[in-house]
Amino acid sequence: MSDQDKNTIEATGLDIGTSRIVVARRVNQDFQFQAQLNAFLTLPFSKLTRNVFEKENIPHKVDGEELIILGNESERLANMYHHETRRPMTHGILNAGEPNSLPIIKQLVSKLLGEAPRERQKLCFSVPGTPLGNANDLTYHEATLRQLLAGFGYEVTSVNEGLAVILAELESSNFTGIGISCGGGMCNVCLAYLSVPIFSFSVPKAGDFIDASAASVTGEGATRIRAIKEESFGFNGHFSDKVQQALAVYYDDMIRSLVSSLREVFQDSRNVPRLDRPVPLVIAGGSVLPAGFRERFETILSDNPLPVALSEVRLAADPLNATAKGALVAALAEL
Repeated sequence: MSDQDKNTIEATGLDIGTSRIVVARRVNQDFQFQAQLNAFLTLPFSKLTRNVFEKENIPHKVDGEELIILGNESERLANMYHHETRRPMTHGILNAGEPNSLPIIKQLVSKLLGEAPRERQKLCFSVPGTPLGNANDLTYHEATLRQLLAGFGYEVTSVNEGLAVILAELESSNFTGIGISCGGGMCNVCLAYLSVPIFSFSVPKAGDFIDASAASVTGEGATRIRAIKEESFGFNGHFSDKVQQALAVYYDDMIRSLVSSLREVFQDSRNVPRLDRPVPLVIAGGSVLPAGFRERFETILSDNPLPVALSEVRLAADPLNATAKGALVAALAEL
């Protein structure tokens, strides 16, 4: 991005997801996105390997006796070397079992974001909803990321991930409807009325659950399963091998858990307003990309209808970037 473009940026949206980190900016009225996998790979250090990585412009850093490969390149090399990538986050929040989690995220964010182009520029980042049936405290996760991002010189706010999908996709309904983000660590859900959240929550079954479950019954590594899922899986009813069949089984499990949880929250919530018209439901996130996902979701939903009329069920226009775009919309609204 040129220095001239940087000077025209009004605000920044940031999706810090379990699987990917995405930055959204508006340049000359156009939305622009940059992304990196929120993952890393460690290899034994050698000067030769380090020199080759530098020559190939592979993002890395040296940590004692290890070479740490960051972001997108980590998955490519993991598949080549038959290794598993490591994640700074798990189930939507910082990975307490990974000592490198915060330094890795800081380095990835620095690569994508950099210092604020001007003092106290607005930045809004996504945070997950509270896991359904789990009193998991998100305070540490949100406060730690807020502090990290403020260190780059930004004025930082946060937005619920499900609400971010609504802000990105449902302007035509005055930001009224249901937004769902099916990511790597969890599925985040929000119902909003005129942009005000009525309820939000998350379900821990998402892309990583599908990868790990399919890996456990096929003997493949989870990183390899993820690659197969992204390259060739679709809901066409014809599965050529055991991996494709396993992916179909666990995708169905994820969707059924999501729909069941949504019905449960609707039925238990006393704050749902009396809606005088059907509302849209929009789905985003990397886990919705397989061909036929929307149709499969709608089929399962029709078997377990919600206690509210839906005007449509559709995918976000840009599922991978919808949360970051919604965070940017929230940041721009604060100007």
